Amino acid sequence: MASFQIVYVIAGVSGSGKTVVGAAVAARLGLPFYDADDFHPAANVAKMSAGTPLNDADREPWLRALAGKIREWNAAGGAVLACSALKESYRQILREGGAVRFVFLNVPKEILAQRLRDRQSHFMPATLLESQLATLEITGDALRVDGAGTVDAVVERVVQELNR
Repeated sequence: MASFQIVYVIAGVSGSGKTVVGAAVAARLGLPFYDADDFHPAANVAKMSAGTPLNDADREPWLRALAGKIREWNAAGGAVLACSALKESYRQILREGGAVRFVFLNVPKEILAQRLRDRQSHFMPATLLESQLATLEITGDALRVDGAGTVDAVVERVVQELNR
């Protein structure tokens, strides 16, 4: 029987470094890594690719599917998931899957915008940054980490905070 473990959700707006930091944190912790973007239905990807922000109705089935995956990953020994998790109501759905710990990567807007302009081959256009920032709600139970530095420095901060 697998041991029950937590799923660490590396969260933040597009361009905050969720995927690259999450993958590196997972490697440091010896856990599997997953990107929530890989679980979006095709309709959501098409909508975002066209520059249209997702609404709550678009996100709900995706979040419920992720909650089901979190349940599986908890039972399998834990994982790291990169997921925007912008609103508290979205995080509540993810919590329905089991034990999660949210880590928000705080990055100044100017750096986010530059990262999005520099990014290649991602369906999320830089034009949606404003809508993501407007949607973002960070609660007190989330670990907040400065995500503006190098990947190595950010990963080190996240791992140190998680090990406290």
